[in-house]
Amino acid sequence: MNRVFAKDAKAHDGLEVTLAGFVLEIRNLKKMQFLVIRDITGDIQVTVFKSDETRALNELVESLTPQSSVTVRGTVHADDFVKLGGVEILAAEITVENPAASPLPIDMTGITESGRDLRLDWRFLDLRDRKRQLIFKVQTTAELAMREFWAARGFTEIHSPKLVPNPSESGAELFELDYFGGKAYLAQSPQTYKQMAIAAGFERVFEIGPVFRANKSSTNRHDTEFTSVDCEFAWIDSVEDVMALEEEWIAHFIGRIREKHGDEIQELYGREVVVPSLPFPRINMTQAKEIIKSLDYEVPPETKGDLDPTAERLLGKYFAEKHGHQFVFVTEFPTSIRPFYHMYAPGGQSTLSYDLLWNGLEVTTGAQREHRFPVVVRQAIEKGLIPEDAIREDGSVDEEKIPAGLASYLACFNYGCPPHGGFGFGLSRMLMNILGYENVREVTYIYRGVDRLAP
Repeated sequence: MNRVFAKDAKAHDGLEVTLAGFVLEIRNLKKMQFLVIRDITGDIQVTVFKSDETRALNELVESLTPQSSVTVRGTVHADDFVKLGGVEILAAEITVENPAASPLPIDMTGITESGRDLRLDWRFLDLRDRKRQLIFKVQTTAELAMREFWAARGFTEIHSPKLVPNPSESGAELFELDYFGGKAYLAQSPQTYKQMAIAAGFERVFEIGPVFRANKSSTNRHDTEFTSVDCEFAWIDSVEDVMALEEEWIAHFIGRIREKHGDEIQELYGREVVVPSLPFPRINMTQAKEIIKSLDYEVPPETKGDLDPTAERLLGKYFAEKHGHQFVFVTEFPTSIRPFYHMYAPGGQSTLSYDLLWNGLEVTTGAQREHRFPVVVRQAIEKGLIPEDAIREDGSVDEEKIPAGLASYLACFNYGCPPHGGFGFGLSRMLMNILGYENVREVTYIYRGVDRLAP
């Protein structure tokens, strides 16, 4: 098939072409018929004149149903009188490749919108909408730009195992499965394997891949399977190096999104893509709590020193209004709520870690990692993951006391692993921010959550 796309048709004025796509609209008038056909590039009008010679074609058009897939052969006619792009196809032949059943299970006219759950049930139809397809065009551009940034700085892409012998993060939110009579888990994070790559001498690595959390929450920002974007690199001096790289990386990929999709995002979503200025604002946890308190809100004690979603939203609004910035790094999280592999700040009460908030939504957790073998073992003991007698009186580590599930991971730090740090970034939360969605279900290709395992 010598196919021409809708967006390119005008350049073929006067020539016979073939187009293919879905039927969006059908108008049957007295002397002519009009179709609107949509392909991946846009919409185009197809015109069919009525006459004795075109009776068979006219009857075919009358029998068409919305969302049927068709191939159209006809002559391109550029005319500013045509409201849809100033071009139409004068049809000579239409082939129905596959008729759509009628009525459609969801509204696809754009006049009304079916409920989210119903649309997710019929996701393949829901995604024929231009706005929804743009989500994944933006995602593609973002991922390419992320890789472009990292590749230019000597990073290596890895693909870590998704079947793991022990929890990646903690004992909570785990999907457990039988593994040839033993136990295995779906990976919650590539953290272990990113750090193994640092120990292997890769120095700079990244991964874009699926992770799994058995999270029973049904909030607008939680899911049980999502795409995590992860980065780890060696020979850092402080956690500031990690934040500095991340903000530069974010500005880069947002710039690419703006270049390629800014106009279409403005057209379909009414939003401007803003490339953030550098550096991003930075505040520590004490300062964050003071700001939140000044806004007449107290973080609930059950967060145990963390920030809850309301506090994050308030901080996002505060920095947007006071500093004109969508982003803010919150640093110095308490050791009690951070993993054992985060490096402790002097004094041992806080960590050299951060969360990045984007418009009040947490999109990143990052940190300088603890790379010294006896220290990371001691911190694992504090978390109750290793028995206390794993540290001998002379300060050395009794490796036989380390549980099997942690042994291969901790061994990385006993053979010269360099100083390093990194972050994990939420791809779907990025899309929510760029396009203005308030629910992760809308920006996930096929959503998985507590109440959804289909389609």
